[in-house]
Amino acid sequence: MLRQVADGVLIHESEFLQSNTIVVQGRAGVLLIDPGVQDHEMACLANDLSRSGQTVVAGFSTHPHWDHLLWHAQLGAAPRYGTARCAASVRDQLSDPGAKARITAHLLPTGIAERVPLDLLGQITALPTEAAQIPWDGPRVRIIEHQAHAPGHAALLIEERGVLVAGDMLSDVLVPMLDLSDTADPIEDYLAALRLLDGVAGDVDVLVPGHGSVGGADQIHARIEQDRAYVHALRDAQAPSDPRIGPSAKPGWEWVSDVHNGQAQRLAGRGERQGTPG
Repeated sequence: MLRQVADGVLIHESEFLQSNTIVVQGRAGVLLIDPGVQDHEMACLANDLSRSGQTVVAGFSTHPHWDHLLWHAQLGAAPRYGTARCAASVRDQLSDPGAKARITAHLLPTGIAERVPLDLLGQITALPTEAAQIPWDGPRVRIIEHQAHAPGHAALLIEERGVLVAGDMLSDVLVPMLDLSDTADPIEDYLAALRLLDGVAGDVDVLVPGHGSVGGADQIHARIEQDRAYVHALRDAQAPSDPRIGPSAKPGWEWVSDVHNGQAQRLAGRGERQGTPG
């Protein structure tokens, strides 16, 4: 079910990890950001849009992780965009013929593997390098690209509506998840991204994270500071005081502590290999 969070901006929250799909109404149709996870949810979204006389005229994936790259045939054949770095990362992933099978195997413990449609996975068009906005006939959607969490990650500022679509950042249930693949300085990448989001926070009335609860204007600075404090604790090899992990974690989200522990261990290992303290 779609829920309005601002004038002309609606969201649908998936059962899977509180994943948020964003619908932005334009003049000729809607922009669909991070379209969803399970097939029945995307089919329901397509039906809801059809009943209201709206069609999807553009899509956008905030970053190149599988749960943000899905699509459903009922949503139509509109162009689906991502940043140039995001699209390049997707091409690299899908050049491996075993990529989709690994996603399915990863999902088996969740019980939704058979409900995640992978046939249209990652069919996105790269926007020009340093593109400043999404090309579509609707409210200006500003692209705030950074390298936190994943290559070519983009937050989106729907300027006329005061809505910040944060992608996989500023969540109330997930701690910051760093890109620990082959990046030179994942800590600084994340802090730099938070500075970018801090720079537009004064223009934001509604915050929509990729996973978790929608926040109001009174929450955006608090979430930025909470994420910054967590990353600082990782950098300094300190135990973070963060309500998203440990005994205060939201019921059902206790596994986020495992994510934190894994990140801390990998960062310590990177530090040892580079000859610096963890």
